[in-house]
Amino acid sequence: MKTGHRRVFILICGALLASTPLAGRAAEWPTKPIRFVVGFAPGGGTDTTARAMAGKLTELLGQQIIVDNRPGATGNIATEIVTRADPNGYTVLMGTIAALAINPSLYGKLPFDPLKDLAPVTLAVDSTNVLALHPSVPAKSVKELIALAKSKPLNAGSSGVGGTGHLALELFNTMAGVKMTHVPYKGGGPAMIELVGGQVQLVFATAATAVPQMKAGRIKGIAVTTIKRSQLVPDLPTVAEAGLPGFEANNWYGVLVPSGTPRPIINRLNTEVTKTLNMPDVKQFLFNQGLDANPGTPEQFGAYIRSETKKWAKVVKDSGAKAN
Repeated sequence: MKTGHRRVFILICGALLASTPLAGRAAEWPTKPIRFVVGFAPGGGTDTTARAMAGKLTELLGQQIIVDNRPGATGNIATEIVTRADPNGYTVLMGTIAALAINPSLYGKLPFDPLKDLAPVTLAVDSTNVLALHPSVPAKSVKELIALAKSKPLNAGSSGVGGTGHLALELFNTMAGVKMTHVPYKGGGPAMIELVGGQVQLVFATAATAVPQMKAGRIKGIAVTTIKRSQLVPDLPTVAEAGLPGFEANNWYGVLVPSGTPRPIINRLNTEVTKTLNMPDVKQFLFNQGLDANPGTPEQFGAYIRSETKKWAKVVKDSGAKAN
């Protein structure tokens, strides 16, 4: 064998040998518990989605799925934890529109780049957001709320700076010509507790946190932020049809892993998450929380994140919103 050919042969063999352990680990995955990192406190829509999936995934994968709540900085803390984890399939992120598509333009600098440091697995759910008011607020419609906000100061809670609740508020302020004060919390659950207690007057809340409180009569919903009415609360108009034409603020969560995770692991995780989200009992449970299961391919989710990043960058710029 000629010297040049021998060198090429040696390089190819070396590459194959180097990749063998990685391929072997991917084929054996999982062999130990998997950490499912959630960037918000228990009780919110992100946490609800993760916990609805965890039990089923434990059965399908044969290993315990441990939900790990790491609230703070609108999901940035949890997201950074996952980007710094070993890309071996044992640290998984329940990512949100906030950390993945809004925060890159809201914060001056982040210690991670969602598009480079994370590998998409699948979109998990789309979430209906409800414009919810404390019962003491003397407004029964979007138009009445706008009139009230122009006449007196109002405080609006959210799951944190840069979340869809916050950006929905900023978009509402801009389009309605009002300036309601933003009060951020570490998750949708804490924000809803404060709304029920009357510490804030309104919240653009996920249906997962709003609907149970609406049914109990502790808060009142006056509109949904989606482009179409929600089947969960069909009597509520959209914000667009109720007074602000063109208004839309969607919310979504999805599953991601650290960049560099072997493709066989991503494919297996995608398959099992998709199975879980398509289970009738899981779909119905999520629907009752205002969450529509909507899994797809890793490629579809990656393209969606990129398009949402572009969309919300404009909202952030136009509103002048900034992270504290």
